[in-house]
Amino acid sequence: MTDRFAGKVVLVTGAGSGIGQAAALRFAAEGASVAVLDVRPEGAALTTMLVEKEHEGRALALCADVADADEVTTAVDLAVAELGRLDAVYNNAGTMDLGSVEDTPEDTWDRTFGVHARGTYLTSRAALEHLGPGGAIVNQGSIAALVGVQYLAAYSAAKGAVVALTRAMAVDLAPRGIRVNAICPGTCRTPMTEPLFRARGEGDPEAGVAQTLPKYPLGRLGTPEDIAAVAAFLASDEASFMTGSVVTSDGGMTAQ
Repeated sequence: MTDRFAGKVVLVTGAGSGIGQAAALRFAAEGASVAVLDVRPEGAALTTMLVEKEHEGRALALCADVADADEVTTAVDLAVAELGRLDAVYNNAGTMDLGSVEDTPEDTWDRTFGVHARGTYLTSRAALEHLGPGGAIVNQGSIAALVGVQYLAAYSAAKGAVVALTRAMAVDLAPRGIRVNAICPGTCRTPMTEPLFRARGEGDPEAGVAQTLPKYPLGRLGTPEDIAAVAAFLASDEASFMTGSVVTSDGGMTAQ
C-alpha cells in the first residue's frame, strides 16, 4: 500500500458500511485522514473505530442526511475545522428501493433522487468552499445508469442523473484545477443490495446471487474493496489527467 494520501483529508459519504466503509479504510491505509459521514451515527462511529484500530489513522465521525443542505454544510465545515483541510470527496451515500415506474411511490422516488442526485450536489457544493487546485471529487454512479435493470426505476434514473452531473461538474470545475469523475460499479454484495438478492431469489438471497452471477463474465460479484480501490485511484494524483470520466468496475457486465 502506498502513501499517496499522506497529509491529505478525504471525506467519504455513506461510510458507515459497504463500499463507503471499505473506501474509508482504503484511504486511511494510504495515509489520509478521513471524515466518515453517514446518516446513521452508529455506522460512522464503527468505521471511525476501524480506521483508528486497523490503520492507526485519524478519522472523524460525522452524522448527516446528505439530502439536507444545512446538515451537509455543517458536517463539511466541521470536518475542515477538525481535520484542517479537505482534498477529496467520495460521494458514495446511497439508497436502493425496488420498483418499476408503475409501482414506485412518489415519496420513494423523491427520496431516491434526494440521496443520490441532490446529495451529490449538496455535498459537492459544500466541499467546494474548501477544495483548491488539485482537489478531486468522485461520484458514485452505477451500471444501472448505463443499462436497463429490472425493478430499479428510481435508482436507475437517479444514478443517470449523477453521471450527467459528473460531466457537467467536470467542465465547470476544470478551470479551478478540480477534477470530477464517476464510478459505475457492478453488483456488489453489501447491506444495500441484500433486498435485491432476496427479491430475485424469491426470499432466498443465495438463490438471488446465483441468478445474478451469469450476468458477469468474470464469474463473480464485485466486493466493496474492488470499488474502493477505483475510488482511491480516481481521487489520487495518479489520475491527474482524468476528469469527466465515467469508469465502470463491473466484471465485464456492460461489455456484453
